[in-house]
Amino acid sequence: MTQSHTRISKAVIPAAGLGTRFLPATKATPKEMLPVVDKPAIQYVVEEAVAAGLSDVLMITGRNKRPLEDHFDRNYELESALTRKGDAERLQKVQESSDLATMHYVRQGDPRGLGHAVLCAAPHVGNEPFAVLLGDDLIDPRDPLLARMVEIQEREGGSVVALMEVEPEQIHMYGCAAFEPTGEGDVVRVTGLVEKPDRAEAPSNLAIIGRYVLDPAVFDILRRTEPGRGGEIQLTDALQLLAEDEKIGGPVHGVVFKGRRYDTGDRSDYLRAIVRLACEREDLGPDFRAWLRSYVTEEM
Repeated sequence: MTQSHTRISKAVIPAAGLGTRFLPATKATPKEMLPVVDKPAIQYVVEEAVAAGLSDVLMITGRNKRPLEDHFDRNYELESALTRKGDAERLQKVQESSDLATMHYVRQGDPRGLGHAVLCAAPHVGNEPFAVLLGDDLIDPRDPLLARMVEIQEREGGSVVALMEVEPEQIHMYGCAAFEPTGEGDVVRVTGLVEKPDRAEAPSNLAIIGRYVLDPAVFDILRRTEPGRGGEIQLTDALQLLAEDEKIGGPVHGVVFKGRRYDTGDRSDYLRAIVRLACEREDLGPDFRAWLRSYVTEEM
């Protein structure tokens, strides 16, 4: 069994997708760089990793993703201009992203699914447990999901997935978990996983959302995994093997998340995420909520 209780320090963020659901905005701009209020979505994800103690971040990118690297790099010309103007507030905001974490990048030359993207991280991760964060799910920092997952992995070994209850009619949009309860209300033992099942075939209404803490044994499984649903190498298929036989890489647990999650995976939910986050901002919220209340009343 490959079971490690080593302190997790590395996070992997797959960011090689084409963002076709947001065309034409993503024709020349990576979907991860689309702003959520006044920060690109990807920055929220990196901030979440850092808040959980994961300061080594590997981003899996593809062609036309150079703006991601530029965003987390220094911009000396802009910083110099802001310094000359004495604009300390904006200077601090510009420098935040470049000071967040130690950033690394590798290209996924052939986009063959999430499982393949994770496999691209193997040389960097090595034989250590690591986290995977998907950029479509933004988790509110007041609900520290990833920190809880890291805690469970370090205690139990193996892998941990984030789960969330969804309506039965929505389960076909997610990976779905079969599970057994544990002595902790927010933790389950995962016994099986199915990628985007039909409602009638779903083993539960617990859906996998975009946070994983994985044992490095997953890499060997992914190397042998044949393309599955959609002709892609599915991470869910590899996790299914780990759940079936913990001798391979330890058990698979799930943390059932009931906090605030902002789904930016499609246009409607992206807009809802912006509205919700703007309403909760101390600097923007009061005026924006008042305007929104007036606007909705007039439209009604």
